[in-house]
Amino acid sequence: MSRRMFAPLAVLLVLIGGLFAANIVSAQTNSLDHSPADVVKRYLGLDYKGARLDVMSIDAVSSYTNWHEEPTWRQVVVIRGFTVAEHYRQWEVIDRFELIIPVIFQVLGSVNLETASFTQEVKTEEVRVHVKAVNNRWRIIEPMLPPHVGQKRMVNIVREGWMKETDQAKRGLLDSLRDELRKAK
Repeated sequence: MSRRMFAPLAVLLVLIGGLFAANIVSAQTNSLDHSPADVVKRYLGLDYKGARLDVMSIDAVSSYTNWHEEPTWRQVVVIRGFTVAEHYRQWEVIDRFELIIPVIFQVLGSVNLETASFTQEVKTEEVRVHVKAVNNRWRIIEPMLPPHVGQKRMVNIVREGWMKETDQAKRGLLDSLRDELRKAK
């Protein structure tokens, strides 16, 4: 390849690399350039998919919070879905870098992880999520809620546990739990 052809190609590669790097930086949802509601939605979206119950996924979730460790949860809230208030007029603005965003969960009930039992309690739960700018990133400060996992994902988690379980009595409990979760409306 001649030097004449190489120079424009090098310039083009540098420009493409610069655009790619800019896209990566702008894609960081919890940067202050993005809405703090996006941070809440991403965090709760991962939680809905069961990320807080999977040791391998916990780092992805922790990038949205200001705490680094969570307690061992004995209970998981099973939800149908959630809604995050997206417009700033729905928020409680403390100042430019600190606010509270309302979230509404459609709760179906809860699973006790120790007893492998489901308690159905259909309700709407409103939670006020405190978000603050920390080191130029939006972070969830509080509350530290128990995992709020979607119904279908929770059924799959129980099924996976059933497949790995060798004790017949425990398999029976997990089988009953899976059926109760499927029937929840």
